[in-house]
Amino acid sequence: MRFKGLDLNLLGAFDVLLETRSVSHAARQMNLSQPAMSAALMRLREFFDDELLVVQGKRMYPTAYAEALVPQVRECLRSVEAMLVTASRFDPATTHRTFRLVVSDYVVTAVIAPVLQQLSSIAPNIRIELTLPSDAAQADFREGRADIFVAPEQFVVAEHPSDLFFEERHVVVGWRENPVFEPVLDRKAFLAAGHVAVRIGGRRDFAFADRQLNQMGLERRIEIETPSFTTVPWLLAGTPRLALMQERLARRMVESFPLRWAQIPFAFAPMREMIQFHRSRASDEGLQWLLSKLREAASQAHRNDE
Repeated sequence: MRFKGLDLNLLGAFDVLLETRSVSHAARQMNLSQPAMSAALMRLREFFDDELLVVQGKRMYPTAYAEALVPQVRECLRSVEAMLVTASRFDPATTHRTFRLVVSDYVVTAVIAPVLQQLSSIAPNIRIELTLPSDAAQADFREGRADIFVAPEQFVVAEHPSDLFFEERHVVVGWRENPVFEPVLDRKAFLAAGHVAVRIGGRRDFAFADRQLNQMGLERRIEIETPSFTTVPWLLAGTPRLALMQERLARRMVESFPLRWAQIPFAFAPMREMIQFHRSRASDEGLQWLLSKLREAASQAHRNDE
């Protein structure tokens, strides 16, 4: 298909070439031969009358004109994709859609996994791709390469719609034989204990719990840092360490690990977990269907934990 002399298939090649900055890598990603991708780059150069990618040493670098084109090309591709996914009625029983979610392992364990069990029967052909939050994953969401982004309120992407997914309380979790829980865990013992903390993404940002403690002027003694919420139980069992954990996750973890949990011995604000979709997908019937299923699962999990 051509539009004003441009083969529209070349826009997809442009996007991948600028992302990978490599003809061979772009060819593999698009399941094309390297000569075919080289030919696509040549045709793009001819159409735009610009080198677009310039070889320096063993790498390729985009020209200033190419970098200026990137957001326009990606917006065009998002619009085309939105048109295609809304072109016909969405039927979960027959669709082969792929949905991409940026979501923490905690939310997967507490909310997403149960709803995926249901979807295996009512939408047997859908594919779900889960990605942990990071700068790169957030960039994918901004660029429309991810459909749904779930994160605490302070991490939302401002330019896209966001709604409250659920509120979550935090609790203190430790080995069930830890004497610190007897008779009742108090503030002094909590702060004196060694702790396991979660750091998120490539920059190892503080998770909600530590951000909240910092705002309260409280500092705990961190003995272990881990990038994953679901690794925390392995680091508590058989030790005197403690951790702050989301209550939904704690309830599930004590079923499988020799752990116990208690209320935090001081006031601690709940976490507001938000859910977002890309603003270009507001009329995407399939995406809105999936969002409704996720919200139902979050609501059901809340009722079950009460």
